[in-house]
Amino acid sequence: MTGPSDGTGDGEVPAAGADTPTADGTVYLVGSGPGDPELLTVKARRLLGEADTILHDKLPGPDILDDIPDEKREDVGKRAHGEGTSQSYINERLVELAREGQTVVRLKGGDPTVFGRGGEEMAYLAESGVPFEVVPAVTSAVAGPAVAGIPVTHRDHASTVTFVTGHEDPAKADSAVDWDALAATGGTIVVLMGVTRLPEYAATLVEAGMDPATPVALVERATRDGQQVATGTLETIVEARDTAGIEPPALTVIGDVAATRERVVDFLTTTEVSES
Repeated sequence: MTGPSDGTGDGEVPAAGADTPTADGTVYLVGSGPGDPELLTVKARRLLGEADTILHDKLPGPDILDDIPDEKREDVGKRAHGEGTSQSYINERLVELAREGQTVVRLKGGDPTVFGRGGEEMAYLAESGVPFEVVPAVTSAVAGPAVAGIPVTHRDHASTVTFVTGHEDPAKADSAVDWDALAATGGTIVVLMGVTRLPEYAATLVEAGMDPATPVALVERATRDGQQVATGTLETIVEARDTAGIEPPALTVIGDVAATRERVVDFLTTTEVSES
């Protein structure tokens, strides 16, 4: 494997707006769904078999990644706090492989365009003259709550749903997430990648006027071995998280729909390690 281009020679990237493809290969931006291999789409599974190289992060989960031959795999995963492979390197590596004539799969957890940087990669590939295709998937933002018995919308409880990234500090002055507006809007809020900052945004929502008794659920490793769920309210969910030992990857469901789980949980066939 070669490193990222330095902008010279064969690695040079053409200016934005390339009119014609400059690569013989094709890049597929593929979503793997929430982690259960049986929830891969038929197209995703076919492309994983046909690809010459698969650039993946950690989120597809071991049950999916273990089925990929080692010689095809390149781990380009990013870790918390920005550690790991840079997005610029991933972009350049996709272009490099396609220009070698390869069929390339960029494998992502969930859907490639839901907090998956699929939009950034599409733009870079287009600017570089590389043909690509997006292969949508079941997004974890919907599938995670669903397998835990929580519908993100419900005729009696929520007619709207908002997906939010939990990476940002809600106290940041220039935050891209308007937590005050979310508190006033109602409906369901699904926070992805927000386990660590749960205390901050739970407190921010309460300060913005949301009822402290609003139901909340945390779903860890949805659809995978080790799935567990912790439930509580905005006031108690941090303690519930700590008691259950909830860790990433997990998502947070905030709103009345989180409480509907109580009516169905005894009939769920999903195995869970912990119930809080």
